[in-house]
This record gives sequence, structure tokens and C-alpha cells, in this order.
Amino acid sequence: MKKENTMSVLLKGLLRENPVFVLILGTCPTLATTTTVTGAFGMGLATLAVLVCSNIVISALRKFIPDTVRIPCYIVVIAGFVTVVQMLIQAFIPDLYETLGVYLALITVNCIILGRAEMFAGKNPIGRSALDGIGMGLGFTLALLAMATVREVLGAGTFAGMEIPFLVDHKIELMAKAPGGLMVYGILIAVVNKITKGKVIKKKEFSCAGCPAAAECAGGCAEAVKEEQ
Repeated sequence: MKKENTMSVLLKGLLRENPVFVLILGTCPTLATTTTVTGAFGMGLATLAVLVCSNIVISALRKFIPDTVRIPCYIVVIAGFVTVVQMLIQAFIPDLYETLGVYLALITVNCIILGRAEMFAGKNPIGRSALDGIGMGLGFTLALLAMATVREVLGAGTFAGMEIPFLVDHKIELMAKAPGGLMVYGILIAVVNKITKGKVIKKKEFSCAGCPAAAECAGGCAEAVKEEQ
């Protein structure tokens, strides 16, 4: 497979392989933290920091981590950085810490981070892994901000807590609830798919062959891997 250039590694997460709108990863925090712009921005930056740091460390240790225990090792590394970020936010931005709540700790099991560790950082040098983390983190942050802007403006009549004349008196409260979040999510996925014309995912890069549980999967993953090989 042709090796991606440096700029491609950095930019692919913004749109072509956006983790939220294209790969459909991290859906739970996406829906839960996009009721406000400040919450979405905070979650995006926290995830970006963890993603970059964990990618760097996992890439540096990739030749020393036994293949049989790589997933538990990845989770330990990710959990360590999540704990640091969580403590920093609690100490310096307590309001954001209260807003994000349990979803801040759940960054540890965010499939975007674990997915990039498995698919990219565990197979590439430190520099490229750092760029991948930055690109995917920025893509995640921008996706959250796009959803949060629509939901807060229409659902609360505010933007980052600042009231918007007229809209503040004509709020669509549904947007601040789960059904509104799912509706906005679906519309934005459709928009991104239209922009990219649906030609964003390469079968060899995003298939059963890359799944850590492919060999044990009883749902047909193992058979699919054999066919691809």
C-alpha cells in the first residue's frame, strides 16, 4: 500500500476520515457533550491532548509491547494520560470539569483513541503518530463544535453562554435533548457524505482485518479476514 505523505496524515482526520462523521466513532460523548459549545470545546481539547500523548508513547513502545497484550497495554497508557488531563481540568477549570462529568473519565475507553493506537500508532514512527493524533483530535473537536453550535443556538438561544436576540425567546428545546442531538448528528453525517461523495473509506484500512478481536469473533469477522488475506 502506498505510504501517505505527512500532510495527508495530518489533514485526513478533518474531513476525509473524520472520526465522528465518517468513521462514526465516539458517538456517546459526541451526543452527550454537544448541548453547549463550551462543553464540546473542552471535551474536544481534552481528547486531543490524550490522543496525541498516547499516540506518541504507544508508537515509541510499539517494538517492546508483546502482540498478545497490546490492547491492555494501550488502555493503561491511555488511562494514565486521561487521569492527568482530568486532574488538570479539575484543578484549573472546575466549571468545565463539572460540565463534562463522567464523560471526561470515559475518554479512556473512547474508541477513537484506542482505534488510532491499534490502527496507526502501533504501526508507525513517533512523528507520523503525533501528526495522526493531532489530525484526528482536531477533526473530533471540529465535529463536536459543529454539532454543539447548532444544538445550543437553536435549543437554548445562546452561543457559548451568550444570549442571541430573538432566538433566546424562540428556543427549540428538542435540540437540547437526545432526539435533537441524533437528528443533528444524522444531518451532518449526510452533509459530510455529500461533500466527500461517500468515497472516504478504503476497505483494506477499515475492515475486519484491523479489528483486535477478528480472530475470536463469532459473527463472521474471522472468515472475512481469511478472505481478505
